[in-house]
Amino acid sequence: MQPLTHAIKTARYRKIDRRFLSLPAEACDIQGTRDAARGRDVLLTIAFGDAQCLDLQVRLIRGLVRHDLHIVADNSISEAAADENRQVCAAYGTSYVRLPANPWTVKNPSRSHAAALNWMWHNVLKPAAPAAFGFLDQDLFPAQPCDPFAPLQDVAFYGDLRRAGARWYLWAGYCFFCFDAVARKPLDFGLDWFAGLDTGGANWEVLYRDVDPNALPQRPITAFAALPGVELRQAYCEWRGSWLHEVGLDGDLSLKAKKREAVLRLLESALQALPRSPRQ
Repeated sequence: MQPLTHAIKTARYRKIDRRFLSLPAEACDIQGTRDAARGRDVLLTIAFGDAQCLDLQVRLIRGLVRHDLHIVADNSISEAAADENRQVCAAYGTSYVRLPANPWTVKNPSRSHAAALNWMWHNVLKPAAPAAFGFLDQDLFPAQPCDPFAPLQDVAFYGDLRRAGARWYLWAGYCFFCFDAVARKPLDFGLDWFAGLDTGGANWEVLYRDVDPNALPQRPITAFAALPGVELRQAYCEWRGSWLHEVGLDGDLSLKAKKREAVLRLLESALQALPRSPRQ
């Protein structure tokens, strides 16, 4: 009975997702964002209730990452948190989209993230037709100058690989796509949990299965404990190439403030080379 149960649950999940995709954004200029993205290299961050984290990423991206447009799609639960994120974007002149109320946010963070990506794909990116686009986790910070769009001169898409048995997919926190290569495909940045595929894995059938993952450019990923004397899983962080991933939802959440302080220390030299935050 398991395949039947999975099919029924999947149909229910897709019905909820379709309804979410049809909801309008809240009080923001969607058409203006589409116009700004057209024909350009676009970075997209799904934001949540952590304005300090967003401020840090936006500031570092502005100073270190080659791009044409950075869009922040706000998936925060509370309006107070959304207002703080909106203020961050206004301070830096970053494009801001307030997503509609996400049905998955409290129930399942992975599905919430996936629904947010799909909403932006269907309602902003696909109508806008950018030259290329890339998705970033909010707690992923560049520490050196880089051009994440450069590898797209040789491949249609790339990012950090994740594997589930014989299947693989690109991690939703760092993945980049040539728009023309994927625009006509029925993309789904959701998950196929029953096949072991997390956010972004639902693109296996339509995008990844006929591509050799070894042909895609990769960067080294090194896990480390951000706090001395603390076990790895309690203060888990990653260097992904020259990008620092705080992994804010992992580890001992009682150590979150100390872990953030450690992340700021690791990024101190990169931040010192940039203009001061307009919010300081």
